Amino acid sequence: MTPTLPPLREVIAAHNLAAKKSLGQNFLLDLNLTRRIARAAEPEGAVVYEVGPGPGGLTRALLLEGAARVIAVERDERCVAALADLTAAFPGRLEIVSDDAMKIEETTLLQQRGIEGAVRVAANLPYNIGTALLVKWLTAAAWPPFWQSLTLMFQREVAERIVAAPGSAAFGRLSVLAQWRARPAILFDVSRSAFVPPPKVVSSVVRLEPLEKPVAPAELADLEAVTAAAFGQRRKMLRHSLKTLTPDAEALLRDAGIDPTERPERLGVAAFASLARAWASGFAKATANRSAR
Repeated sequence: MTPTLPPLREVIAAHNLAAKKSLGQNFLLDLNLTRRIARAAEPEGAVVYEVGPGPGGLTRALLLEGAARVIAVERDERCVAALADLTAAFPGRLEIVSDDAMKIEETTLLQQRGIEGAVRVAANLPYNIGTALLVKWLTAAAWPPFWQSLTLMFQREVAERIVAAPGSAAFGRLSVLAQWRARPAILFDVSRSAFVPPPKVVSSVVRLEPLEKPVAPAELADLEAVTAAAFGQRRKMLRHSLKTLTPDAEALLRDAGIDPTERPERLGVAAFASLARAWASGFAKATANRSAR
């Protein structure tokens, strides 16, 4: 039996939930839209990890679409109180964790609740931490990660960076990192008018599925080092931008089989992995030794 729940606007009014800009909050009130997002996360019979439930629009949808259990992390105490009725309406299926998602070690949190295996993640991410959370989940030491899919809301600009192809203006560090370890896709856009208050930009729902292993071998730390240097001066040729990493930039590029006059946004993910391996094979140590002299 589907529980009778008050409209979200009543919940917001009753708990004085004016969205806080400092927390990057924009609430989704359109239940048809939240159900669409929930269905994209494929929650039926699954454990779902949600970040930033706010007044609970997406949380409701995930439960109504059949999630066996939802673990929702919320740092705003006002929202924690507002979600109490939702917890009561779905006994045993919803747990609210009052904490900062950036500080949580998700594997430990889930294990403490008896949850084994990967979970589905679904969230209308606060704009101010969306990219940082995604990077956190993509750079986990253990891989495959704690998640079997991510269905997340981002600003359209961020979504485009996640899925950008080499050669496009949006291709950068986030593109390389996301596509090295996962398979990302933009599912659909969400109008500004769907939110309260309306953000200044269009949003997009993105789904990522982890790859069993990266598209090309490399150590994460090395890949992060070479992409930071390459895209730190993205308008320059790699032989110039990589000098922040090593004075022997041209030799490093030759070892990786890359044209020193190439620009970073034109390299594919596999080429960056090759560059990371070349860096790890001796250039990193040599550069450190020179710096210590």
